[in-house]
Amino acid sequence: MKELPLTVRRSIELIGICLLGALLAIGSDIIMPVLMAFFLSIVLLPTYRFLRKKRFPEVLAILLPILFGAVFIGSVIWFFSNQISILVADFPQIQRNISFHLNNLSYWINSKTDFSTQEQIKFLNEQSNKLLTNAGNIIGGAAGSITSGFIFIGLVPIYIYLFLSYKNLLLRFVFVWFKQDQHKKVKEVMKETEVIIKSYIVGLLIQIAYITILLGGILLILDIKHAILIGVIFALLNLIPYVGALIGNLIGVLLTLTSSQELLPIFIVLGVIAIVQFLDNNILMPRIVGSKVKINAFAAILGVFISGTLAGVSGMFLALPMVAVLKIIFDRSEMFKPWGILLGDENPIRSPMHFPKLRISNEKIDEELKEQNDIKSVDNEDNK
Repeated sequence: MKELPLTVRRSIELIGICLLGALLAIGSDIIMPVLMAFFLSIVLLPTYRFLRKKRFPEVLAILLPILFGAVFIGSVIWFFSNQISILVADFPQIQRNISFHLNNLSYWINSKTDFSTQEQIKFLNEQSNKLLTNAGNIIGGAAGSITSGFIFIGLVPIYIYLFLSYKNLLLRFVFVWFKQDQHKKVKEVMKETEVIIKSYIVGLLIQIAYITILLGGILLILDIKHAILIGVIFALLNLIPYVGALIGNLIGVLLTLTSSQELLPIFIVLGVIAIVQFLDNNILMPRIVGSKVKINAFAAILGVFISGTLAGVSGMFLALPMVAVLKIIFDRSEMFKPWGILLGDENPIRSPMHFPKLRISNEKIDEELKEQNDIKSVDNEDNK
């Protein structure tokens, strides 16, 4: 059969990517619980294997890890709810602090502009009326989101059970899909995918714990009100790459403003967050997750925004592991290898414009680029 021209192949690839995005957007309510369950089932796989080696019945070996996971998530939700209840108990003081800050802001605007206090009040009333007009839609949307959330939470454990129960069937399906001479590459992709997903998700769970303890503990010592809540919120939002940290900073500032009439605590909160984030990004997280697959910042940010647009908050949380899995698949495929290069962080020191060998992709050049960028392969780590 005659090989298709390069431009036709690239056009087909782009159409395929667009169709994949459209499928994710249309069927996100179905696809996202399945993806979440797939990632979590891989995390629970070592526990399942351990219990099976200890001769636990298969049903019990599947249900126990799911139960442990449910207890852990339930504990996190309880802890978060407890912190929210403390915040609600301080609501009268929060109202007084907000009024104080709004008055100060009003005086500052009066001193700097011609926007009078009456005009400011009129503007606030107009915005309040608009907000009240749309309140029904907002509440309806929130109710729909809560309902979808409960359905999501209810489906994930069922899908995890089915993934673990039918894992051999699913593996056979994947192998049969490919020709026999490609089975070695398929096995490598599966092995690498399992390692990456486990290290990433387990690393995120550890990250939530130490950021909550470190950030919340330091703010508590410095006598910042709602310190633990700020730590928990920032730790959870930090799971969303790049964007989450920014939102976490804003929420930390807002919580501090509502709990104090002084500006010094705001600078303390921002300073502590900056220190904790520096330690997390440069020392702690690289050691926990490792450097087996690196996604460049451009691909990561774009992946977060695209996933968030197509699949909501759950898409933003799963953006990086999904991009990492796609990179693993692309790297093992001759057809899609350019896309793997685009997603990766194997940044050449020298320009391909002046060094022709960098214009092609082979194993030797790929290994040199990985060494330059301190990226370790799964095979290398297994051989240690």
